[in-house]
Amino acid sequence: MSTETDWFATPLGHYALTCEQQYFDQVVADIFGFNALQVGMPETDFLRQCRIPFHFKAAPQGEVKTFCEPSQLPFATSSIDLLLLPHALEFSANPHQVLREAERVLLPEGHVVLSGFNPFSLWGLHHAFHKHCDYPWNGHFFALQRLKDWLALLGFEVVGGRMGCYAPPLTSERLLARFGFLDRAGDRWWPMMGGVYFLTAKKRVQGMRLIRPNWNSAKVAQVLVPKPTQRAECQKNKHEKSS
Repeated sequence: MSTETDWFATPLGHYALTCEQQYFDQVVADIFGFNALQVGMPETDFLRQCRIPFHFKAAPQGEVKTFCEPSQLPFATSSIDLLLLPHALEFSANPHQVLREAERVLLPEGHVVLSGFNPFSLWGLHHAFHKHCDYPWNGHFFALQRLKDWLALLGFEVVGGRMGCYAPPLTSERLLARFGFLDRAGDRWWPMMGGVYFLTAKKRVQGMRLIRPNWNSAKVAQVLVPKPTQRAECQKNKHEKSS
């Protein structure tokens, strides 16, 4: 039976991994904070472009310093600024708890970035007929809208996302390259049919509002310029002092 590591070493797995690495590289580079955490797929560094000073990995097994299940994260509440969950939901016995843990450990305004296999795609069709095969077809493919609903119930706001891997799930590297034109046209012609989807969501806390200075130049000028009565009084005082 093939494992996660074995499958991502195949031509199809490498094709999916390349697409995912590009998305994570782009997203994590624009998120700031102090602590970033990747849960799952420890063989791949999805945080390599992250500019957050402290970032680390956790997984049930592999070359990591923290061993844990995605549904039971051994981290303090509101301690993480960025959390990556690559394919953490499809292979969890309790995907709802995985998202609840994500909400718990994230700081207010913290980000969670997820990847998953799209059931409404050629990959999803292959999954429907090979549910009892090896990774990744033995996982549970969740619909994108269903995942968005779960995030909304937990107070997350979806702030980004996209589809990828529009080529059919072929095992030949040569055939995958032949269908490369589908990736170039997919976002335009069939944007919801990618084999893999990505979501970026931000944790919102009800009743919390970040207050930032309003540097509107017109308003600043209006505040700094004295009113007509104030100008008259200033001129009167100045005249009295000079006399």
